Amino acid sequence: MMLMNYEDIPLLFNEETLSFEMMVEGYRCFIDTKKRGDIIYLIHTEVPEEMKGKGVAAALVEKTFRYLEEHNLKIIPACSYVRLFLERHSEWNKLL
Repeated sequence: MMLMNYEDIPLLFNEETLSFEMMVEGYRCFIDTKKRGDIIYLIHTEVPEEMKGKGVAAALVEKTFRYLEEHNLKIIPACSYVRLFLERHSEWNKLL
């Protein structure tokens, strides 16, 4: 299966739910967070069944990391998917 390019899909921060979100083909993909000062706890990543295996979660995490880096925020990866992503992309460990 070909991985799609999600660069054109905007990442939004939903103030109400405290989640980073991307709408992909009509599906809401998101990372739930909590914030303590300048530390963001990445709690749970969710991609609907229909979007799994298409690289959506990785794109969502990467866009979220870029946003957090631009805003000088640090992370605590409470989500197992985010921890796995960090193992594969150690260049983002600077956010820890």
